[in-house]
Amino acid sequence: MRVKMSSIHVIDPALAFDFYTTTLGFEPLMVMPDYNLFIVQAPNIPDGPGLLLEPSDHPAAQAYRSALYDEGMPAIVFGVDDVAAEMERLSALGVRFTGPPATDAMGTQAVFDDGCGNYIQLHQD
Repeated sequence: MRVKMSSIHVIDPALAFDFYTTTLGFEPLMVMPDYNLFIVQAPNIPDGPGLLLEPSDHPAAQAYRSALYDEGMPAIVFGVDDVAAEMERLSALGVRFTGPPATDAMGTQAVFDDGCGNYIQLHQD
């Protein structure tokens, strides 16, 4: 068994698709704008899981996304080889981080705002 697809609730799936592909570097997996359906996946992993950019228009989804955001909790964690280098790259593209990277027994982490209603954590082992 493996993860085939996961989702993240976003305020605007089309806007999120642009950010996740153009800024973060994910690749389009399925794009159906007429259905507000946008799925991306990590580059160079053709059989990897998809990430559905889920519309947050259902009251339960909106409450969940908003609660996480209001608490400053990341909605999802993305693994990277070098948190500092990724922070530098993304900061140059205008991405806003909540603070400097932190290192503990679990690795190095940094959190940024995706501009689509979520905080995202970068993690390096």
